[in-house]
Amino acid sequence: MTRQQGETADATLAISPALRQALADWLAALRGLRDASPHTIDAYRADVAGFLDFLARHRGEAAGLSQLRDLTQSDLRAWMAQARAGGKAARSVARGLSAVKAFARWLAEREPSFDPTMILSARAPRFGRPLPRPLSEKDARAVLDGISEERDSDWQRVRDIAVVTLLYGCGLRISEALSLCGRDVPLAESLRIRGKGGKERLVPVIPAAARAVSDYVRLCPHALTPEAPLFRGARGGALNPRQIALAMEGVRLRLGLPATATPHALRHSFATHLLGAGGNLRAIQELLGHASLATTQIYTGVDAARLMEVYRAAHPRAGGAPAK
Repeated sequence: MTRQQGETADATLAISPALRQALADWLAALRGLRDASPHTIDAYRADVAGFLDFLARHRGEAAGLSQLRDLTQSDLRAWMAQARAGGKAARSVARGLSAVKAFARWLAEREPSFDPTMILSARAPRFGRPLPRPLSEKDARAVLDGISEERDSDWQRVRDIAVVTLLYGCGLRISEALSLCGRDVPLAESLRIRGKGGKERLVPVIPAAARAVSDYVRLCPHALTPEAPLFRGARGGALNPRQIALAMEGVRLRLGLPATATPHALRHSFATHLLGAGGNLRAIQELLGHASLATTQIYTGVDAARLMEVYRAAHPRAGGAPAK
């Protein structure tokens, strides 16, 4: 929907002229002061306009400031229930409520008589965080063995192997692997990594990762000075992460892997395979550099999901193979 189409649609809603103007002014403020993208503006318009339209139909009268003042938690729950019944995902409903709250805060700053507490205290529906999509151990090894086939030159082949080995063997983010400098080689038994939010952690370096980086250093045609990036592009500049993503895309297509087989999936695989081998969740948290254990606990869901897949495939009462 274009901006003009959106504003035309707003004008047809069963809402008062004053509230319609307030909605237009709020969207204009988002465009001008917060530099929100057109996509964000359209999403906010649709969410808030949809809520106001529902309120008008729910109350049987044009939605205005007085209707917002008299709003109840029952009204808000009815709106969210209707959205869910209409097929909207819980995440989309939560986003819509967030937009309505943002509009209510803005409106309260300009209308002293409007109390936004009822809207701001509304709770969004819960939605499950999507589980990571790691590779199987077999597929992860196949990626490490096959990614070198995406390059023509020997030094670029060993470079790509070194990078993905750090992602899978040490659980690094792609940004962390590409932040290594010449002073970091030869790799010691552990690496001091600065991750998100400037949080530092020590990551053990497995022998396979140390060998892979050593092979790359030996063949790299560019001078690896202490302060310069360790991993280089074809012309000697810092390696762009997009190059690794493209290499992963190529090997993924050759191996028939899903679209979720990205560079970050190797980090997910590192965590999931450690957990499956009996790794301590708190230790895995430290290795990944997660600020909260709750972030790391998502991998227990992956492990449980795989266990259920095995159960359903093998247990005779679950529709799997008959017992022998």
